[in-house]
Amino acid sequence: MARILIAEDEAVLRMLMVDTLEDEGHELDEAADGQEAIDHIMENDYDLILLDYMMPLLTGLEVIEKVRNSPGKSTVKIMMVSAKSQQTDKDLVLKSGADYFIAKPYSPAELVQRIEDILNEEDQ
Repeated sequence: MARILIAEDEAVLRMLMVDTLEDEGHELDEAADGQEAIDHIMENDYDLILLDYMMPLLTGLEVIEKVRNSPGKSTVKIMMVSAKSQQTDKDLVLKSGADYFIAKPYSPAELVQRIEDILNEEDQ
């Protein structure tokens, strides 16, 4: 299936995302903070990055900025996952370079469907 990085500082949420997406057959890496996410991104190629907005060391927005300015990494698909779900927050996230946004809380089925849609979009 796809290679996905899950960057989420809340261990329980990260574990739930991993469990959900492993069941779908995806190859997953995990990051517990923004800097760890950058380290993974610079060392690997991903089909999709699931990125929490509020993380230690680097925020999701800072990670996006670094990725979008990195040769060879700038086109990776990024979905921001956040409890900050006001329209102004969504607009800021998308303006910063995220391709997609999903608000917490979300159901596992919603997460799987959104990822399937994103990956199928790439195949077209």
